[in-house]
Amino acid sequence: MAPPPGAGLHSRVIRNIIFDWSGTLVDDLPAVLQASNHVFRMAGVPEMTREQFQAEFCLPFQRFYERYVPGVPQAQLEAWFHGAFRQCQHRVEEIPHAREFLEFCRGRGLRTFLLSSVHREHYAAQAAETGFGVYIEHPYVEVWDKRTKIREILQRHQLAPGETVFVGDMEHDIETAHHGGVRACAVLTGYNTLPQLRASHPDLIVEHLGELQEMLERQGFEWTLPPGRSGTSGVPVGTVGGLVFDAAGRVLLVRTRKWSGLWGIPGGKIRYGERAVDALRREVREETNLEVNHVTFVMVQDCIRSREFYKEAHFLLLNYTARCVEPAEVRLNAEAQDHRWILPKEALALDLNQPTRTLVRAVLDRRSEGL
Repeated sequence: MAPPPGAGLHSRVIRNIIFDWSGTLVDDLPAVLQASNHVFRMAGVPEMTREQFQAEFCLPFQRFYERYVPGVPQAQLEAWFHGAFRQCQHRVEEIPHAREFLEFCRGRGLRTFLLSSVHREHYAAQAAETGFGVYIEHPYVEVWDKRTKIREILQRHQLAPGETVFVGDMEHDIETAHHGGVRACAVLTGYNTLPQLRASHPDLIVEHLGELQEMLERQGFEWTLPPGRSGTSGVPVGTVGGLVFDAAGRVLLVRTRKWSGLWGIPGGKIRYGERAVDALRREVREETNLEVNHVTFVMVQDCIRSREFYKEAHFLLLNYTARCVEPAEVRLNAEAQDHRWILPKEALALDLNQPTRTLVRAVLDRRSEGL
């Protein structure tokens, strides 16, 4: 007889992974937004920006449509949406680290399941295009309310909840994990923002699946999270960051999910044995494809348990200014979702993370004092 939901929670060894699809393994947000705006146009209501859509979209999606296009039959909404989605499905791409994590699960013998609201036809096309379908032992798709299905999956496949993780990118995914009594892991690669995910109280928030893989390997597949530290090491981490100027005197800002979608500067952790200035040059190059020179130290900041960051951490931030080597052609890696060049004074009007705001003000003060 299958263990009931809640049984086996004393176990800490992870043996089963249940995935969401959209926003967790594939990035279909651009296509979904395009198709949704088609629905809005057909219904005679205003279209949404990406930011508005991410802030408002929710599952089960019937609630979303009832709020914004009330009175339109569900069958008509689906016909409009799926017809438009077929025309833009080519925009769907695999999410960085997803393929490596699926291969990791197969290589380590973890059982893999899919629990998603994705349309069966769209899943088949996307699974074939990405090749991800072969990594999923049992796909459950077209599930409008995942909470009604997860316990059935656990019982049918005799999965111990304590040995099972549900990985998803939306509040509904976390609620589903809680409903099934399994571990809840939120990823920042999809639809919901960091504040939205935090509100659903997942056991763990990771930037991407590569981070989850690293944690499982490091901990021997045991689910052992230090209280209040969401998997961090519990020791201060040295990092570098640079306010990079171009020839026009503008500075480069990048926006990332792990800093709550706020604007910040390129940078990252210092590797063992690496000089701080070399770490800065490497991080800027990796994140933006820019080379920098004229590197000047500005300040050090303590960043302790910032609520703006996606997990509890203690950083020592070594902050610099630098100039980019022309031509300033930015190519972002997977860490950032957007960038812009802007004059330092104008940058203060943006939604900056607090360490970046402090650095910009310090640089402007130095300039006003002639330093």
